[in-house]
Amino acid sequence: MIEGVKVKELVKHCDDRGYFSELVRDDEQLLDRFGQASISMSYPGVIKAFHYHEKQDDLWFFPSGNAQVVLYDLRESTTKGQTDVYYMGEENPILLFIPKGVAHGYRVLGSTPATIIYFTTHSYHAANPDEKRIPWNDEEIGFDWNTQNR
Repeated sequence: MIEGVKVKELVKHCDDRGYFSELVRDDEQLLDRFGQASISMSYPGVIKAFHYHEKQDDLWFFPSGNAQVVLYDLRESTTKGQTDVYYMGEENPILLFIPKGVAHGYRVLGSTPATIIYFTTHSYHAANPDEKRIPWNDEEIGFDWNTQNR
């Protein structure tokens, strides 16, 4: 696992009305501070990759649909240059903490859209965004987005 990345498995409390699950709490130490919460939906097959931040950490959750999430460590760390892959969504309800300096992106899996809710340690500033872009097919990262096990 890339240094600094954290995974939290979620607990669903189910009954005859549906379910309840806590996402993030202030006593879990997942975020150093809270900046913003956002939601986004992407259609099947869409790849949103890659970007990274210099100041903010991200905490990702996919409440509907499924996604292949790819992380690549750009930092001067013990895991520099390492790629990690996580499968997140309805079939694997986890929270994924992504530290600043780790490039990240995802591909929507299956035939339904995927929704992501994400929390950041800083709010987005359009005039000076803390968002550095890397192409989805960057040669240094060299990730193969094709499904391997058909």
